[in-house]
Amino acid sequence: MSVKESLFVLKDRDFGWFFASRFVNLAGSSMSHVALAFAVLEVTHSASALGYVVAAHTVPMVVFLLVGGVIADRFPRRLVLQLSNLASAASQAAAAALIITGQAEIWQLVVLQAINGTTMAMAFPAMQGMVPQLVAKKDLQPANLLLSMSRGTLTILGPSVAAGLVVGVGAGWALAVDALTWLLAAIFLLPVRIPPRPTDAEKTSALEDLRAGWTYVRGTTWLWVVVVAFMVLNAMQSGGLNVLGPAYAKSSSLGVEGWGLANSALAAGMLVMTFVLMRATIRRPLRAGMFGIMAFSLPFFTLALWPETVPFVIAMAVAGAGVEIFSLGWQLAMQENVPEEMLSRAYSYDALGSFVAMPVGQLLYGPLAGWFGAQPVFLASGILYVSVCLVTLAVPSVVRLQRVEQTATEGTSA
Repeated sequence: MSVKESLFVLKDRDFGWFFASRFVNLAGSSMSHVALAFAVLEVTHSASALGYVVAAHTVPMVVFLLVGGVIADRFPRRLVLQLSNLASAASQAAAAALIITGQAEIWQLVVLQAINGTTMAMAFPAMQGMVPQLVAKKDLQPANLLLSMSRGTLTILGPSVAAGLVVGVGAGWALAVDALTWLLAAIFLLPVRIPPRPTDAEKTSALEDLRAGWTYVRGTTWLWVVVVAFMVLNAMQSGGLNVLGPAYAKSSSLGVEGWGLANSALAAGMLVMTFVLMRATIRRPLRAGMFGIMAFSLPFFTLALWPETVPFVIAMAVAGAGVEIFSLGWQLAMQENVPEEMLSRAYSYDALGSFVAMPVGQLLYGPLAGWFGAQPVFLASGILYVSVCLVTLAVPSVVRLQRVEQTATEGTSA
């Protein structure tokens, strides 16, 4: 499968507009995490305060994810995604205005990020469930790779541009761009048409839908095992690299610019691996994915043992390649093996389990660094990260899960 062959899926009108919506949104989002982190650090130099703001986004997103999954399986996913994008645009625009005018206070950013997190809880299950409705199963791998390629391309420059804006004119401008892209993303979804669901899908209650989703997830071993693993992995990533990482970088030789460059390297690694995967066929998606994500331990080890810009940038690039392998493997496992009418609820339970411990990591890493020092905390995190991946790979249903749709003559196996 070549790049040209992968681009063929864009000829589908509905997927093409969906792709455009995701593309423009990712252009702004690629800057928002770096911008928000250093915006908070402009208001206060406390890593713990940054943890409060980041957790304020995560907590309501986790709390309302199941509601979002039920809504996305009961109502048109395009409409749910559009309304969520508009609400996100409004909350980010308000945060940008406060930061640009110098009026921002921590409590205001906490409230606005809580609103943004709630809208994301509605958007995430709808967005994940749309791709299988827009393309045939045989086109799922190229469709997902194109979405990953756009993310990788945009996020190579986004963090470095955001860091430049922070140093040059302040963090608020990157958030303002993010707000604009949320608005454009909603507009680009207008031409998308999705086939209506069967009428019998609306006869059950919301509570029955939740119960059915839980029964499915609980009975699917490979699904809940990976979700539990990422409960731990995401807590370490969000606390270690999204909260403690920027604060540590600002006080070390890495600096703001080095941190932005490393985040761009993460995206570059993802992009390079996207092109590699365009010529490969993943036959056991979760086995490949868990081996790939194990590479994300490298940034922790590097910050602990060799906290310099060049080795950290390299570690982040390798980690990005691993993230891309897992991302494709997980999307294929979910989209090919979970029934369409259950897909958004499955994704919402997946996200709930994966994200539920993130606020713990976000709130805990600042105090942990104060008690033990940042570098020992990074080292312990790297060791734990590898251990969780290896335990997950010991589960038979994870390593044995195969593709539903395979083209045996294409590419190489992974």
